[in-house]
Amino acid sequence: MSETEKTVEAAENPHAKAVLQAANAMTKASLIFTPPAVLVCIVVFTVLNGATGLVGSLIGGVLAILSALATLGMMRMSAGMDPMFVMVIALGGYVFKILILFVALTLLRGATWLHPMSLGITMIVAILLAAAVEFNAFRKTKIPTIIPASR
Repeated sequence: MSETEKTVEAAENPHAKAVLQAANAMTKASLIFTPPAVLVCIVVFTVLNGATGLVGSLIGGVLAILSALATLGMMRMSAGMDPMFVMVIALGGYVFKILILFVALTLLRGATWLHPMSLGITMIVAILLAAAVEFNAFRKTKIPTIIPASR
């Protein structure tokens, strides 16, 4: 779907407009703050652990950033759908991402060419930072909500 089609769909569907607005703000915030944090981890772990720290931290950072961007991609993909299906996609996507990360880390287990602690700490830093800045961007985004009257 092209950007024009998404814009037309968002204009016709107020839910899609709100989701796309949140996704845009969250993507921008995530891309501003997460890569520099990963770069700091790469430098620190390269200094501390040499080439294996560099490789471990680099792989951990790439996996974490791809994981965060996958979530935002799913938001964009499901923006025009019924809110119930958006939740299904979000939860299903979360399970899928966890399985992919588990497989990747299982395949890397025992690899002598990377430092596992560098990989793990970089992933933790990047994932937690991405989640925090995405939450903050979502909170600051002015999204219309409907508050039903109490009976």
